[in-house]
Amino acid sequence: MKKTLLTLSAGLLGYLLFWPVAVDPVAWQSPPSTGYSGPFASNRALSAIERLPIETDGAGLHGPEAVAQGADGLLYFSTGEGWIVRHNPSSGDSQRWVDVGGRPLGLVFDAAGNLLVANAYLGLQSVAADGTVTLLTNRVDGRQIEYADDLDIGPDGTVYFSDASTKFGAERHGGTYPASILDLLEHGGHGELLAYSPATGTTTTLLAGLQFANGVAVSPKGDYVLVNETGSSRISRYWLSGERAGSHDIFIDRLPGYPDNIVRSGDLFWVGLVSPRLPVLDKLAGWPQLRRLLARLPAQLKPAAVHYSHLFAIDANGVVVQSLQDPAGGYHTVTGGLEVTAGSNRWLYLTSLHESSLARLALPVAKP
Repeated sequence: MKKTLLTLSAGLLGYLLFWPVAVDPVAWQSPPSTGYSGPFASNRALSAIERLPIETDGAGLHGPEAVAQGADGLLYFSTGEGWIVRHNPSSGDSQRWVDVGGRPLGLVFDAAGNLLVANAYLGLQSVAADGTVTLLTNRVDGRQIEYADDLDIGPDGTVYFSDASTKFGAERHGGTYPASILDLLEHGGHGELLAYSPATGTTTTLLAGLQFANGVAVSPKGDYVLVNETGSSRISRYWLSGERAGSHDIFIDRLPGYPDNIVRSGDLFWVGLVSPRLPVLDKLAGWPQLRRLLARLPAQLKPAAVHYSHLFAIDANGVVVQSLQDPAGGYHTVTGGLEVTAGSNRWLYLTSLHESSLARLALPVAKP
C-alpha cells in the first residue's frame, strides 16, 4: 500500500510539474485594484433586477452575452447555442429569431438595419431583416480570426471589432470561457483591435498586444474607439482622428473586476464586470511557472469567475458616474448593459455569460 501511494504521489507530482500545457505564462506586474471603494463602493442596486425568460416558446437557451436594439424597437440577444433571440420590451415576450451558428457574442445594427455579429467561432457576420446571414470577414493579415468578440460602428460605417485572443481560439479550445481562462493564465498579449471596411471588404489590424481584447465602443464624436482588456482590468483607447490619430492610451484602469462588454448609451458607456478580480491571478502575476501549474489542474480547480453582479457607467472622460452591484451575484457573470425606453418605462437590460434568463432593472423616468 505504501509503495502504491508513493508511486501515485510521484505520478501526480510529475504531472503537475511536467505535463505539457497550451499556455506559456509571461511574468507581469498586476496593478493594484481600487477595490470596492470610492466610486465603486459596494451596494445592492442590482438585487432589484427582474428576470425574464430568454424565450417564451421553448427552453434550453443560455448565455445572453450581448444585446442591441433595432429600429423596430425590439431587442436582439445573442445566446450560447448560436441563436439570436428577439425580445419585445413592452410585452416582455421573447422568441428565437435566427440561428447564426457558432457562438455569437457582440451585436450592433448598421445604418441599413442589418444586425452585425461578432461570432467567436466564425468571424464577423451580417444578418439582414429577412434573416439572411452573410459572412463579412473571418481573416486578417492572411490568418484566421480566432475569437471575434465585440464590435461597434464608426460614423463612416467602419466596423471596429476585437479578436480576443489570436492564440487561444474559442472553438479550438473548448469554447469562449475555457479559452478566456487560458489567455488570462498566460497573459501573453494576444488580443487585437481590428477594423473592417464595408466599402472595400478589407480587414486591418489597428492595435495588437492587448490582454484579452473584449468589449468595443466608439466615442460619441467618433474620434476614438475603446477596447476592454479583460486580462489587465482596464480599458484602452485608440484615437481615430485629430492630432493623436493612430496612437493609443489607457482610458481607465485598476478596475476591481474583469471588464467584458462596453456599450455606449448617449454620452455614457456601460461596462460589465464579469467577475471581481481573482487574488490568485494577481498574486501569481510574477510567477509564470506557478500559473503553468494552475493550467494543469482539472477545470473544477482552475481559477473561475466569482458570482458578484457589477455594471458601471463612465463618461467620455473615463469618469465613473454610476456603479450598480449585487454582492450576492443574483444575476451573475454580467457582461454588459443597455438602456432602453419602452413607452413610459426606462429599463437597463443586463447581459450574462452563463445565465439562462434575461434581466432588466427599472430606471427612473427622465424628466421632460
